[in-house]
Amino acid sequence: MKKILTAIALSLTSLVALSHSLTVGENLPQVTITDKGFVDLVDGDFEYRQWTSAELQNKIILIQHIAGRSSAKELNEPMIDAIIAADFPFEKYNTATLVNLDESIWGTGAIVASQVKNNKEEFPDAIFVLDSDGDMRKTWALTEKSSAIILLDQAGKILYVKDGEMNPTEIDTVIGIINANI
Repeated sequence: MKKILTAIALSLTSLVALSHSLTVGENLPQVTITDKGFVDLVDGDFEYRQWTSAELQNKIILIQHIAGRSSAKELNEPMIDAIIAADFPFEKYNTATLVNLDESIWGTGAIVASQVKNNKEEFPDAIFVLDSDGDMRKTWALTEKSSAIILLDQAGKILYVKDGEMNPTEIDTVIGIINANI
């Protein structure tokens, strides 16, 4: 009975880990964000423009897709801290933070958007996108109220994907893949 329960538990864990629709070696499925979108800082003012995931090319790009809530942001802060510490050259690497405002706690959407704007001021070369309708999470079948890390090569092919919190070994793996590809 113990072996059967263990097998069931492992099967369920595998299903949860593979709940997304993203596959290493394939292109990231395209999504276009029309409500909010790309956050740009122009002459000290913030502007939004329509954005498409097809823009994520020509560099190694680490995507952090997060629900618009602090608990989701905290899940993969160690990954982002490792990226900042690695100080990859901007000519070859960029980070894209894609925020699902549809999963913000009621009444906090403006606060989340303000935090993204603050981050854009601190990291003006990084990509920030606000998704009001949750289109990316739905298209990529990512876990609700969570954080996902997706690493793309210069052509937009997926090099690594993890839906949920990353452990130190996984973080080291991503840093190694980036180093090998820049």
